[in-house]
Amino acid sequence: MSNNVYVLTSKASGAQVLIDAADDAPAILSLLTDAQEDTGATAHVSGIITTHSHWDHVRALGEVKKVTKAPTAAGEDDIEAISVPTDIALGHGEAHSFEDIELEVIHLRGHTPGSIAMLYRDPEGTAHLFTGDSLFPGGVGNTEDDPDRFLSLLTDVTERIFDRLPDTTIVHPGHGTGTTLGAERPHLAQWKARGW
Repeated sequence: MSNNVYVLTSKASGAQVLIDAADDAPAILSLLTDAQEDTGATAHVSGIITTHSHWDHVRALGEVKKVTKAPTAAGEDDIEAISVPTDIALGHGEAHSFEDIELEVIHLRGHTPGSIAMLYRDPEGTAHLFTGDSLFPGGVGNTEDDPDRFLSLLTDVTERIFDRLPDTTIVHPGHGTGTTLGAERPHLAQWKARGW
């Protein structure tokens, strides 16, 4: 599986947030170190967020937590399915501060019961949305041909993301290349009609 792993680093405080410790702990730890070199502050991991419980998004979680000693966080409805203990339960609409990095939790039901997206509102620029496997260029995530799960996910993505956020919002998915809400918005009706 080719997964995306994201690191947000505060240039002011050195705080880092890792989103999805998917696989290859040495590469992730190297990524964290490389990000540290870009800041004048002493960098340190303030939180490790898991967007959902699927195996391909948590394979390095235990090792990265052991090395960094950072608290882990995940959507409250996925916590029991994650093998590494979760320190912070994330609920829809909550804002969580990892030192000076503030992220908003958006619960997106359907790919897994507790899938979440994390929204970073850059005070000096564009909003960034880390969507895990719930939103990709070209559609929503896999709901295993379950029409109820698909409708749930499409409804959440529409109401909680597209109805609230501007077209300039950059989408960072769990796999593949990114996109913007503006590029995807015209296709919502097509996604609903095709059923996936």
